[in-house]
Amino acid sequence: MIVGIDLGTTHSLIGCYDETGPRLFANALGEFLTPSVVSVDEAGQVIVGQPARDRLVSHPQRSVASFKRWMGTSRETRLGTHGFRPEELSALILRSLLSDAEAALGEKVDEAVISVPAYFSDAQRKATRAAGELAGIRVERLINEPTAAALAYGLREQSDGARFLVFDLGGGTFDVSVLEMFEGVVEVHASAGDNFLGGEDFLDLLEQTCRADLKLADDTLDASQRGQLRRRLEVAKRTLGSEGHARIEFALGDRQLDWRIDEERFNRLADPLVQRMRAPLERAMRDARLKPEQLDEIVLVGGASRMPLVARTVSRMFGRLPLRHVNPDQAIALGACIAAGLKSRDQRLDEIILTDVCPYSLGTEVARRDEQGRAVTGFFEPVIQRNSTVPVSREETFWPVHERQQQVQLDVYQGESPLVEKNIKLGELTVDIDPTLSITENAVTVRFTYDINGVLQVEARVHASDRRYELLLEQNPGLLDAQQIRERLAALNDLKIHPRGKHENLAMLARAERLYEEHLDARDQLQEWIARFRTALESQDEAVIREHRREFGRALDTLESA
Repeated sequence: MIVGIDLGTTHSLIGCYDETGPRLFANALGEFLTPSVVSVDEAGQVIVGQPARDRLVSHPQRSVASFKRWMGTSRETRLGTHGFRPEELSALILRSLLSDAEAALGEKVDEAVISVPAYFSDAQRKATRAAGELAGIRVERLINEPTAAALAYGLREQSDGARFLVFDLGGGTFDVSVLEMFEGVVEVHASAGDNFLGGEDFLDLLEQTCRADLKLADDTLDASQRGQLRRRLEVAKRTLGSEGHARIEFALGDRQLDWRIDEERFNRLADPLVQRMRAPLERAMRDARLKPEQLDEIVLVGGASRMPLVARTVSRMFGRLPLRHVNPDQAIALGACIAAGLKSRDQRLDEIILTDVCPYSLGTEVARRDEQGRAVTGFFEPVIQRNSTVPVSREETFWPVHERQQQVQLDVYQGESPLVEKNIKLGELTVDIDPTLSITENAVTVRFTYDINGVLQVEARVHASDRRYELLLEQNPGLLDAQQIRERLAALNDLKIHPRGKHENLAMLARAERLYEEHLDARDQLQEWIARFRTALESQDEAVIREHRREFGRALDTLESA
C-alpha cells in the first residue's frame, strides 16, 4: 500500500487515494493534524503528537518541535538519555502516522510519497528519504509542496496553457512555485522560497514584542513558563486574524501580567517578515519570465497563510484575490495522496506527468583572469542553472589554468553566489591531464546530470586521451550513510514507543499536566482528576477507561475555556 504524507514543521498528515478520492486518516485522537513534536518521558518511552506538544509546556527539556528546519544537518537533540538527529525525530513522526494509517486501512503500509518544500536542498531531501527508511518505509517519491497543493486544488484539470502560482507559507518554511498545465503535464517553471520563514517567525515576533512591553528579560522566564507564554501567544495570533485585537493574561510568580495588541500594530511589526516573502515571489516570477497578469490563478496554502496580512500582501502584488477554498492545513497532504494514486497508477486518475525543477544552481569552481592576466580563483560557474526542469543534463568545457599542469580539480558546488566560498560544496573530482600538452589541447568537458530523486552525476572527459571520470553525489557531509542508517534503525527499534491504543490516554494526562503548569488556582482539583483517571487506567477495563476519559476531557474543556 502506498500513502501520501505531508511531513510538516508544525503538523503532519497522512492519507491515501481510494475509490472516494484523496482520503486523510485521523490519529487516535480523531484529528487529521498530528503535531510534529517528540517527547521522551522519565521511563524512556517516546511520545509523539499532541501529548508531546502539551509536554513542551510541562516538560520542555524532554520535548522538541520545529526540527524539520534542521534536516540535512548533523545537529543532535538530547531528550532524556537519548540523542536524536533530525532524521530520527522525523522518523518517529512518520512511524506514528504510519500506525494511524495501518489502523485505518487494516493492512501494512510499505511505500510513501512525501512532500518537501520546493526550496529544500539536496542534503535536506536526502535526509527526508533517510527518515522514511528509518521509519521502515520506501519513499517512492518526494513531491514539492507547491506541486502537491496544485494537485489538491484540481489545477491539473485546468485548460491547456493555464499558469498558476502556489504560495505556501507553513509553520517553518516558505515556498512559491509557478506552474503550467499543458497536455497532461504539470510543469514547474520556477521555484523560490525561504527555508527559515514561517508561522513560527510571526510567533517569535509576538513573543519578543510582548516581553519587551512587559519588561521580561531573557532570564525572567524558565523553559516551562516560556512554553506557557508561547501557547497563549499562539492563540492570540489566531484571534488577531479573526477579531482584529488580542489579549493575554499570564501569571508569573505573584505577578499577574496583562498584555494587549491590535492587528494594526502587529502588521506594522511584521513588515520585515512580509518583505522577506516578497523577495521569493518576485524572484519566481522573474525566473518564470511572467508578469502578474499572465497568471490564471493564485493559490494560498499552509496554515500560516490564514493570516489576513498574507492574503492582503498577495492580493496587492498580483491585483486579484487568491484561491483558498481547500483547507490550507490539508491541501499539501491531499495533493500527496493524489501523487500516491498517480504513482500506483490508480485507474480512477487520468495520467498526469509531474515535473519538478532543480531548486539551486549546480556548478564548479573556476579561475578568471584579471586585467594583468593573473588567474584569480574562487569563482562559481553554473553548469545547471536553478529552475531547470529535471531530469536535466548539461555540459561545459573547461581548460587548466597553468601550463604543465598535471591535474584538474573539479569542485562541485550548489548555490547562487558568484563566489564558491558562499555556496555549498557537494564533492570533488580529480582529473589527470597530460602536462606536456598546451592549455588549449588539455580541454576537459564536464557533464552534470541531475535526476528527479536529487542524485547528481558528474562526468568528466579529457579530450586528448578520451579518459573518463565519474562522481556520483548521493551523500552529503553531515548525512547518514547506509551503515549509519542501519545502526540508527536498530537503535530506534529498541526504543519503547507508546502503542496507538494508549495514545488518547497519554494525550489526556499530558494535557492535564500542561494545565497544571498554567493554572495555579486549579492545581488541587487537577491533581484529584489525574489521580482518578490513573485509577481508571489501572483497572484495564476499556469501558471504564473510556467513560472516565470522556468525563476528564469535559472537565479539562471547562477549565481551559474559563
